[in-house]
Amino acid sequence: MKLATCLLLAGSVFASSTVLARDSAPEDTDREQIVVTGQRLQSEGATKTDVPAVEVPQPVTVIPAELFEAQGAVSVSDTLNYVAGVQANPYGPDSRVDGGFVRGVNALQFRDGMRDIFSYYASIRADPYNFSQVELVRGPASVLFGAGSLGGLINLVSKQPEFTTSGEVSLRYGSHDRIEALADITGPLGDTVAARLVARVRDSGTQTDFVADDRVMIAPSFTWAPSMDTELTLIGLYQEDDSGSTSQFLPLVGTILPNPSGQLRSDLFIGKPGWDRYDGRLAQGTVLLRQNFADNVKLNMRGRYIDSDLTYFTHYPNSYSNPANPYLDPDQRIIGLYSDGSFARMEIASTDNNLQFDFTTGPSIEHVLLAGVDYSWNHVRKRGGFGYETIDIYDIDYDAINGWNGGLPQPEYDAEDIEQRQLGFYLQDQIRFADRVSVVLGVRRDQVKSDNFGTREVDTGATSFRAGVIGEIVRGLSPFVSYTESFEPIAGTASDGTAFVPQRGRQYEAGIKVHPSDAIMVTVTAYDIRQTGRPISDDSTPDPTDRIQAGEAFSRGFEIEGTASLPGGFSVIGNVSRNKAQVVGTGVQLDNVPRFNASLWGTRRFAVSEEMMLMLGGGVRHSGRSRSFGPAFPDGIVTPSYTLVDVVAELSWNEWSLALNATNLLGTDYYAACLARGDCFQGAERNVYATVTRRF
Repeated sequence: MKLATCLLLAGSVFASSTVLARDSAPEDTDREQIVVTGQRLQSEGATKTDVPAVEVPQPVTVIPAELFEAQGAVSVSDTLNYVAGVQANPYGPDSRVDGGFVRGVNALQFRDGMRDIFSYYASIRADPYNFSQVELVRGPASVLFGAGSLGGLINLVSKQPEFTTSGEVSLRYGSHDRIEALADITGPLGDTVAARLVARVRDSGTQTDFVADDRVMIAPSFTWAPSMDTELTLIGLYQEDDSGSTSQFLPLVGTILPNPSGQLRSDLFIGKPGWDRYDGRLAQGTVLLRQNFADNVKLNMRGRYIDSDLTYFTHYPNSYSNPANPYLDPDQRIIGLYSDGSFARMEIASTDNNLQFDFTTGPSIEHVLLAGVDYSWNHVRKRGGFGYETIDIYDIDYDAINGWNGGLPQPEYDAEDIEQRQLGFYLQDQIRFADRVSVVLGVRRDQVKSDNFGTREVDTGATSFRAGVIGEIVRGLSPFVSYTESFEPIAGTASDGTAFVPQRGRQYEAGIKVHPSDAIMVTVTAYDIRQTGRPISDDSTPDPTDRIQAGEAFSRGFEIEGTASLPGGFSVIGNVSRNKAQVVGTGVQLDNVPRFNASLWGTRRFAVSEEMMLMLGGGVRHSGRSRSFGPAFPDGIVTPSYTLVDVVAELSWNEWSLALNATNLLGTDYYAACLARGDCFQGAERNVYATVTRRF
């Protein structure tokens, strides 16, 4: 992508928005600013029903788009920066994948209630601008979602058409020569049809030399609503990324550990400019159908097909053969360099269908009964190649590095061919007593089949249960307890070639939700998780992607999360979490899982004039230190704690706004993770950008 493309799109979008604004007078040009997490909002990620989160016996956080945009989120991972129990971007900013630890466990990513990420490095990252909100359910959720993460899941809710004309177009410029144009326009095409178009074009660098972050994304959608009882929505998406890997796997010796040649630069690129890349194309189509058969019977059907192609060529230093001193010369400059390349193809077909029955069994007993069936199929194929050479990491001769004539390193091989099918049946009853006490009971049965290179590796079933109760014992005070289970088949094989067995887990949780008014919500919760089959790094091999499965692990801790909208235009979000996560019998914390996290975010709106508003905000987020253990470092390698400051200022007048965002405002230099296997990951540098927007 070229700069001219961005400017051309920006100009055409601004012009078209002016015409639309003249043809359709807005009812209200003042956009409502949502600046706190919507714990009272409805969340399909919690129960697949429209029950408010305050009535769910499980912590649920809804992050509206207005909030994560104000917080400066440029990736899905960034949207979780101010959520309790989450370690967002645990390996620093990663241009390849989104990630986050929830209660010490990798969270799975869903979109509109259906899982959309399988395998590693087989697809490109989702674009946060495409979503109206991000939902985080902490704790297992297999009863409703089948194969799901033990710590929790992230559900991305796509923007959908509206029957009121509105929209926005923006032009943005910022750090790393980032320039992009964005558009989000919706409105009716007739009495029964509405449409929406969400688009982004970006040309940008990153904090790592020679690594781009270019993107074209377009997501058209249409809704047909012939009556109040029928609604059919079609959502399309095409996205193309031209990027690379911001994760350079820098050696411990020369980053967090001293090297006589000095500290390696944080922006150091270790690879072959022009050959290293993370380029992908993603096309998907989604169908959502809602049909009300009566006031108390509702059918929900949804389906999606995803087709993804990815080229991933990368280099990384051999820090793994001897993590304590990976260099090959007395001056500690020469190091081995691996070249690793793959072509990946990922296909996903999934559907989820359920019937909701609302009924009563007494004058004060209300039921929301959900019965459903879902099915998913995915097929991931990779062709790879692997090579090795040496470099002077302090004075890299990029021209001398092997570029493999623009293709795969030799020899090449079939790296992966995994096909999975999952069929699940679930039943859930949400029972409300006297409009004060809610009980949730659920059960699910899954059958999973997995083939590896055409050979059946996994053919297993699982039954998962869920039970919880929450009651408002006095006004604004709702204690809750819950028990949940998880089941997650894992694609791929361990480093010894054996297929992974499914992970299983269970969680006990108890807490209290304090909500004295609609403007205040505080959730305090404690949990205990047990897990079997957790994948962990295999430190006995030189490949950093090799994994083995642990026998049993646990994660236990507490979380406090509070939100408040206060008089005078103040909004505040605060959270504190503590987590102890270990493989049973080791007595040491899991790699790169800090025990303590905390954050505080606040905003205030000021009326400058009758037509002008100013919003100022900022936040502080703290991540405690973490420790990693391995044969070379039996006492562990410590990644120090860090504290980051983010700010936002937005001036709005009539239909225009100018916003300035800055994350890591103070330019704190830190490492997100340093692992005993041999490598370190640079934390996010200061990122500042300005956005001019026209809304109508």
